[in-house]
Amino acid sequence: MRALAISAVVGAMVLSGCQSTTGVSQYDKTAIGSVLGAAAGWGISKGNANSSSQNNRALAIGAVLGGVAGAYLDNKEKKLRQQMAGTGVEVNRNPDGSVGLVMPGNITFDTNKSNIKSNFYSTLNKVAQTLTEDNKSAILVTGYTDSTGNDSINIPLSQARAQAVASYLASQGVPTGRINAQGQGAANPIASNATATGREQNRRVEISIYATN
Repeated sequence: MRALAISAVVGAMVLSGCQSTTGVSQYDKTAIGSVLGAAAGWGISKGNANSSSQNNRALAIGAVLGGVAGAYLDNKEKKLRQQMAGTGVEVNRNPDGSVGLVMPGNITFDTNKSNIKSNFYSTLNKVAQTLTEDNKSAILVTGYTDSTGNDSINIPLSQARAQAVASYLASQGVPTGRINAQGQGAANPIASNATATGREQNRRVEISIYATN
């Protein structure tokens, strides 16, 4: 019965956290953070089930911590949306709740190159500015290519592009210990590779920003 009640509460929180932004339904990170924190607290209480008060305390602490992380990411998202306006960089929320930046290839790199375009440095400077305000974010930089060529070419190229972005952010003060870079080649396309426009969209670098301590 208790598990059923918790499931109902979590479901209600998720639904209450659903909001509409530019006509697209998405989950408010604060609500998701609270849900995940509550779930973590429930897991702690189950492994430490000495009393009802302990269970309730663990659940409450988990919800509070999750809510704090959610509010932190909400703030980062708001600032980045303002900074990225007009740059061609898309700011969104990933399914895992992290803040996502999608940087298309036409503004980041020349074809088959891993050198950052000179006019893109100013955009990355703005990203670094937000990330270095508190240095509490964990950053994952992921490079992608279109489906032209094979993995022996695409994966190293996407890795080099991700590393170039990660290295530049580090040069602007983002702690290297908080940045990871990876190349995924032609995996996870966001558009059709059958058209030139679609391939251009797939040649991209994505930055995912997570809340840490």
